[in-house]
Amino acid sequence: MAIYFCSLASGSSGNCQYIASETTGILLDAGLSGKYINNSLESIDAKVDQLKALFITHEHSDHVKSAGILMRKYGLTLYLTQPTFERVESKLGKYDKDKIIIIEKDKDIQVGDITVHPFAISHDAIDCVAYSFTKEELKISIVTDLGYVPLDLLSKLIDSNLLMLESNHDVEMLNAGRYPYVLKKRILSQKGHISNETAGETIVRVHSYSSSLGHVVLGHLSQDNNTPELAFETVKSILEESGLEIGEDISLDLAYRDRVGKLYKLD
Repeated sequence: MAIYFCSLASGSSGNCQYIASETTGILLDAGLSGKYINNSLESIDAKVDQLKALFITHEHSDHVKSAGILMRKYGLTLYLTQPTFERVESKLGKYDKDKIIIIEKDKDIQVGDITVHPFAISHDAIDCVAYSFTKEELKISIVTDLGYVPLDLLSKLIDSNLLMLESNHDVEMLNAGRYPYVLKKRILSQKGHISNETAGETIVRVHSYSSSLGHVVLGHLSQDNNTPELAFETVKSILEESGLEIGEDISLDLAYRDRVGKLYKLD
C-alpha cells in the first residue's frame, strides 16, 4: 500500500500536482504548458500510461491553461464542478464529452484505487474547491487559493498524512509592496490568499487534532510578496513555538513556482 505526491509547480504562474498509487495516476490542475508538465512527469519517472484523471480546483488560467491538451495527450477524464466547467469549456479546444465528469462538493469520486473528496474553499472564483486523495488509510490533502480557514475546512484536513497548504504572502511585504491598494485588499480578504502566519497556525491546529500529519508542503508562494526562505522560517517558527520538532514530529518542505518539488512516497 502506497500513495505518491509531487508538486510539479505551484504559484501564480502555474499549478500542477501529481498524485498516484501503484496503478493509478491523477493530476490536479493544469496551469502550465503541456510540454512542461510532460517533462516534469518524466523527471520523476511517473507512469504516464497510468494517468487516469485531471481534477480542476477553479477556472483561473494558472490552473486550467493546458487542461484540454492534457486530456488529448493522455486520454484523461476531466473532473470539475458545473459552474467551473461553464467557465473553462471554451478554453479546452476539442474534447470528448464522455471525458467530462461533473462533480459535487463533499461527494467522493473513485478513480482506480484512489478516493477523491472535493470540498469548498473561499476564493475569488466561481466555485473553488480543494481536494483530498485517499488510498486505504493514507490521505493527502491539497489546499491552495483560499482566503481564510474556517472550522469546517479544518475538519476536512484531519487525518491527513501529507498536507500541501498555501503560504502565499508575508503581510508586511504585501502592505509595503508595489501592488495597488485594491489588489492588496483582495489578497487580504476572505476570498484572497492566506499568509505565512495563517498557514503556520493552521498546520498547528490540524496537527493538534490528528498526529497522523507527518508531512507539510507549503505552496502557492507569491513571487512579489514572499520568499521561499521567509515562508519556511515563519512557518517553522510557529510550529516550533507550539512544541513541534521539525524533522521529528513533522517534516516541512516547499513547493516551487518554477521547478518540480520532492517526490513523496507514503506507505
